Amino acid sequence: MLRGVCNRTRNPLDGSILVAPSLEASLYEAIVAARAIVCSSGGLTGHMQSICRGRGIPVLRVDGAELADLVGEVTLHLESQSIVLGSDTGAGAAGSADGSSSLDDLGSACAVIADLQDIRTINSCGPKAAQVDSFFIREEFLCLAAGLRPLDCLDGGPAAVASYGRALADRLCTFVEALLPNQRLILRLLDLRSDHAAGVTELAPVAVEPNPELGLHGARWLLGSDAYRDALHVVLGTLRSRLGEDAGRVHLSVPFLNDAEEFAQLRAHLDLPPGVPVSAFIETPAAVHAATAICAAGATELFVGTKDLVQFYLAADRSNHLVADSYQTRHPAVLDGVRRVVESARAVGIPVRVFALGADLAHYLEGLPTPDGYMMCTAELQQVVLQSQSQPQY
Repeated sequence: MLRGVCNRTRNPLDGSILVAPSLEASLYEAIVAARAIVCSSGGLTGHMQSICRGRGIPVLRVDGAELADLVGEVTLHLESQSIVLGSDTGAGAAGSADGSSSLDDLGSACAVIADLQDIRTINSCGPKAAQVDSFFIREEFLCLAAGLRPLDCLDGGPAAVASYGRALADRLCTFVEALLPNQRLILRLLDLRSDHAAGVTELAPVAVEPNPELGLHGARWLLGSDAYRDALHVVLGTLRSRLGEDAGRVHLSVPFLNDAEEFAQLRAHLDLPPGVPVSAFIETPAAVHAATAICAAGATELFVGTKDLVQFYLAADRSNHLVADSYQTRHPAVLDGVRRVVESARAVGIPVRVFALGADLAHYLEGLPTPDGYMMCTAELQQVVLQSQSQPQY
């Protein structure tokens, strides 16, 4: 249980209960300032929900008609998914994630982060934090934290493109400075769906797509943008000039990829300097079956994005709570796909990491071949680190 004052203003209010119809990018500042969120739509694994999970911010869903009644102080009962208007003297802090798995079980652990605070959260956990060797961040989350509007910048001419690249590099430099020795940062290149872009774009045209999830984004959008290529060159050049050899601690990852041909085309289109590590994010069934070829095309690492993989295998929108029962992270078809990717990568000696929700980790550890590491959101991985920290050493 937890108690707080409702915030319906869309503005950040530290420690409040944010009340909104849905989680959207324009609410980013209010979301990260909230103690909990009550909304009426959105799935459990949507992008903004991922930020909440990373920060350990509970999200409660109620019928839209009930939102109007949530004013003043309320008490959230998270286990029963219910709300009491007013205070409840028995309310306390939200429960923690399951810590039954140890840090050693995760192999080379990777934290999925939303901003700089997440790196500091993990690295402040004590000596065991050094076993987290990488941090994975989506470029659009960097933009949200920095107040950038990517499509406006990329559509604004050479000066705006260069400014966007420098702003990203500035953020990345700050992130690298917060890393412990031997840690690295993986930047998932811009993957802004049209419905999300509409909420953070003021000037650039945004296409209206009937099904944005399956629309023009990820690798297919990157292939068509010369401006993004130019901005990425500014990013890499700025990192080299400011960080020197430490610029090599920033790796790139291609999002929403289907096959080896697409990966090779994008690598050529981006015209990246030799030696820049480029990994592939495997999150479509087509990419699962092309994993061996993607490795052969030059991917330095594979990341298995189970959140999207589940929805594409099971035709269950991860942002739609109405089909939550069909969205099964342990479905045999999903696990078979993950198994194929791990076995393909391991067969050719390419590192592979699998994203896991805390609730699924033990199941994945038992039922899947061992990848090189697991990825987890910050709050859940923090619980595993602290749990391992408290275990007696023999």
